[in-house]
Amino acid sequence: MTFSIVARCETTGQFGLAVSSSSPAVAARCAYAHAGIGAVASQNVTDPRLGPATLDAMAKGLSAPDAVAAVIANAQHTEYRQLLAVDAEGRTAIHSGENSLGIHTEHQSLNAAAAGNLLANDTIPKAMVTAFHAAEGHLGDRLIAAMQAALDAGGEAGPVHSAGMLLVDQQHWPLAELRCDWSDDCPIEAIAKAWEVYKPQMADYVTRALDPRSAPSYGVPGDE
Repeated sequence: MTFSIVARCETTGQFGLAVSSSSPAVAARCAYAHAGIGAVASQNVTDPRLGPATLDAMAKGLSAPDAVAAVIANAQHTEYRQLLAVDAEGRTAIHSGENSLGIHTEHQSLNAAAAGNLLANDTIPKAMVTAFHAAEGHLGDRLIAAMQAALDAGGEAGPVHSAGMLLVDQQHWPLAELRCDWSDDCPIEAIAKAWEVYKPQMADYVTRALDPRSAPSYGVPGDE
């Protein structure tokens, strides 16, 4: 019911992931990232505990492959889970349990890994990773390109209804967290449109958090 990509920007060190599903509010259960540590997606009959556990393991010094292996070794019902991770060195890892739903497959490279289940065909993750590396611009632009490539390659076996994109940079809070929790139209296009609006203002929101005195105008009534 889900396809996702986790990635690291080799230039900025930012981490991000994007995910879409036929289920509602997929990003609320599947998307995890921590500045300086990595990004993790937990999906397919989701266990939301796996994402934070993998980030904790990487924070203690484990590589993405070792962290995923350790978490899976100590978790239950892992035959139903998919778990993707990328670490601060760009190393990636994917676990896909044998009971992952429908057509399920994966593809990984340095700095990017994608996986999905109940897919229309087995080319989707490779198309996502290929598009990510081919795209230019901000990490968010490249993640959106990967998700659009997934749709172009066939996407899920049925319609997708929710999507999300999570980015982290230097702060403990997200640089961007954009979600479409339900749509009868295309939630990936909704996220892409939200990114177009948010991207030009993104740095200003960080400035406002760190030092409101140096922040640009808020652009609201009564603001001087």
